[in-house]
Amino acid sequence: MLSKIHSPADVKKISEKELDELCAEIRKRIIETVAKNGGHLASNLGVVELTVALHRVFDSPEDAIVFDVSHQCYAHKLLTGRFSDFSSLRKQGGISGFTRRSESPHDFFDNGHSSTSISQGLGLLTAWDKIEKEQREAGRNPRSRKVVVVIGDGALTGGLAYEALAHAGQLSKNLIVILNDNQMSISPNNGAISRYLSSLTMTGIYQRFRYFVDGIVDKIPNSKHHIGKFIYRLKRAVKGMFLTGNFFSDLGFEYVGPLDGHNIRELEENLRRVRRLPKPVIVHIHTKKGKGYSPAENDPASFHGVGPFQISDGKMEKFDSLSFTEAFNHTVMALAEKNTKIMAITAAMSKGTGLDTFARHYPERFFDVGIAEEHAVTFASGLASGGMIPVVAIYSTFIQRAIDQIIHDVAISCFPVIFCLDRAGAVPQDGETHQGIFDIALLRPVPNMTILSPATALDLTLCLMWAVNARRPVAIRYPKLSCPSELPSFEEKFIEGRGVLLKNAEFAPNLSVDFDSELAISDAEKKLSRSAEKILLVCTGGILDETLVTARILLQKGKNTDIYSLRFIKPFDEEYFLSLAKKYDKVAVIEDGVKTGGVGEYLENLLSEHDFKNVSVFAFPEKFFAQGTRAQILEEAGLSAREISKKLLTELKSTQRA
Repeated sequence: MLSKIHSPADVKKISEKELDELCAEIRKRIIETVAKNGGHLASNLGVVELTVALHRVFDSPEDAIVFDVSHQCYAHKLLTGRFSDFSSLRKQGGISGFTRRSESPHDFFDNGHSSTSISQGLGLLTAWDKIEKEQREAGRNPRSRKVVVVIGDGALTGGLAYEALAHAGQLSKNLIVILNDNQMSISPNNGAISRYLSSLTMTGIYQRFRYFVDGIVDKIPNSKHHIGKFIYRLKRAVKGMFLTGNFFSDLGFEYVGPLDGHNIRELEENLRRVRRLPKPVIVHIHTKKGKGYSPAENDPASFHGVGPFQISDGKMEKFDSLSFTEAFNHTVMALAEKNTKIMAITAAMSKGTGLDTFARHYPERFFDVGIAEEHAVTFASGLASGGMIPVVAIYSTFIQRAIDQIIHDVAISCFPVIFCLDRAGAVPQDGETHQGIFDIALLRPVPNMTILSPATALDLTLCLMWAVNARRPVAIRYPKLSCPSELPSFEEKFIEGRGVLLKNAEFAPNLSVDFDSELAISDAEKKLSRSAEKILLVCTGGILDETLVTARILLQKGKNTDIYSLRFIKPFDEEYFLSLAKKYDKVAVIEDGVKTGGVGEYLENLLSEHDFKNVSVFAFPEKFFAQGTRAQILEEAGLSAREISKKLLTELKSTQRA
């Protein structure tokens, strides 16, 4: 059945008896694909019936369906002509795990962050209304287009959503907002919003009364002329009994719900009624994350964003190596045990950031503020002002949403807030909206800000230990990656502003020549040691793995290559670095951040000012990078070991000729 659906028009042709079968087929396809490719599973399984109902009632793309975050758009993709390409989900060159305008006319926005949909939908509807008005004035009779926004209760914790709700109520346009209430964002929702939505469930009594009355009135001839006013006043009176103090009603929205989000027939019936309303509407539905797949139903947080897994039992692939997220978890737990002033904050990402263990052990010192990064940062500034040491764990891509708060609320007052930026650098599979390549350029110009870039698990531990005592704002950035093997040099003294120098004998003993000594080496090796260019590879910690491989390639080509890992991006000990750089013939900076405004650009200028001209910078260009594996993204950016070594060897040959 699903393979025959090429557009939403085909969804409308399916009989009511076949709808359950269609939903089962959609779930099966999603589970099979995510089991192979990884992706967002629980959220997509929870909105299957809703997505089918939306495409049966509305006419996409003439009507717009806007998904907040859009990580729950898999069923939407399957129903809008992308069934044949669905196996390429989240793969390089394949379809995205989020809505993408370049992919389909049914996708109106490139979404990936939370709480944006109501603003987007309201703006789109306002533009369409203006065009429609102009067409009517010109004597044409245009179709009235609808905008439907699908937003979860987790995304509703973001402040932007409330700004948009207030404006939508003010404009009084017939925006339709579907509030998908599953008591979850990524981690379980806590707090006032969740409790408030739960309290609204009693309004289902009112909704049943309202539709019962409407059903009777619709059967009475000319009812709108004879008893319309009476019915209107009756419903208002009953509504007043059940909806006293309804927040959405106070903003100017009609409130409908709560509805069973897995009952297509009930959803269709109510959506058709809602479509006719001339004012903004909130349609409150209840769904279950992971619906139809018991492992995801039982543990929706673990099945929010997953790698490949076994369909039979839901077992996910496990790795023995320690990830940076796990290293952060271990260190912050050890520090918190000794220092009761340490408090942890996250924005609906306790599991993803590794703070779920902290939350269990120190619940009174842990705060999940919901998807509200701005509040997380400013809340942390208040904790710091009160003498605490707040550790704010947020993905690099999401800290972009709180740059003003970092500057205004933390940096100006120089509050000792520690920002732990997970998923820095290249982020696999999730595409343009999730790459963590902008944090260095955004934070490096901010006064009072310290930026650390650990390269190993031990390095991360040392950075966190130092940050706890720094008494100023500190950002520690690290990738979504397994930690590299430890090297002895990272155990040496931790000095502010300095990185870690790795001599080639330490990381590639079988490839290295003792370039500093001519004892016990052959004549050929003596000749090599005198003639070999000395190269210093300077790297941010998150790209040490690729830098190590690059250095080994250069060593195989007879190039005397060492590595300087930038533990400190800011402040930076310029005098020490310059004294080090002068010992080398060439310096190459390798950075897992965007080049413009990055540390590589800064070091290139610094060396140039001191007459060191033979410098190369390898960093992300000003470009948005689509989904792929980490290796594929780095290759596209020219940051793979193969690409870097190839370019460096070409540059060295060119220099020799000159």
